[in-house]
Amino acid sequence: MTLNDVLKALESYGDENTKRTLIKHGAKEPFFGVKVQDLKKILKKTKKDHTLSLELYATGNSDAMYLAGLMADENKITKDQLEKWVEKAYWYYLSEYAVPWVAAETPFGLELGLKWIESGQERIASAGWSTLSNCAAVNEDDALPVKTYQGLLSTVEKEIHKAQNRVRYTMNGFVIATGTYIKVLTEDSLKVASAIGKVNVEMGGTACKVPLASAYLAKVIEKGRIGKKRKTARC
Repeated sequence: MTLNDVLKALESYGDENTKRTLIKHGAKEPFFGVKVQDLKKILKKTKKDHTLSLELYATGNSDAMYLAGLMADENKITKDQLEKWVEKAYWYYLSEYAVPWVAAETPFGLELGLKWIESGQERIASAGWSTLSNCAAVNEDDALPVKTYQGLLSTVEKEIHKAQNRVRYTMNGFVIATGTYIKVLTEDSLKVASAIGKVNVEMGGTACKVPLASAYLAKVIEKGRIGKKRKTARC
């Protein structure tokens, strides 16, 4: 499929109710309001396509940008291209999901995540924490800088309640991901989760809630899922 083919397909799947919902969450024109399940119908036809993913992301259309994240080839996308993507990821569906998913599957995901969390820009810092969470999910523990993750847990404990809004959300997610996927840090994560307690995040008037990290980890432990890695960050 060409870029025009995909854009026409996206338009055909556009849904006004979905569009209104996504606007409440932060999406801006231009976009059609395509459900993820319909994006995946297009993805079945395109498969991973490096060139097409770059073209889609460059359109500035939120639906196309999110699809680009699902379509991107982690073996071909470059560090510089991901840096450009995170700069243009203007709302959290892009900055906390589409871009971090791809970044985490590349050989330089950890490097980018650690760089991005130092940004003073909320969306880039939140992208960094999300990237590191996804790196924990898809990489074996012996390929992860466990001491660095341990140090970041301490950072979260000290700074989460004074961090920027969406950064608080992704820091909380980092505690959950670290405790879930890095078995040797589960106890540390539980201690941090208990220390930080409830994390307040302004969700833009939507019904979305911030998971309580301690309760979430308790459920993961109960289900025996600690340390079970994911095949892919993207979903």
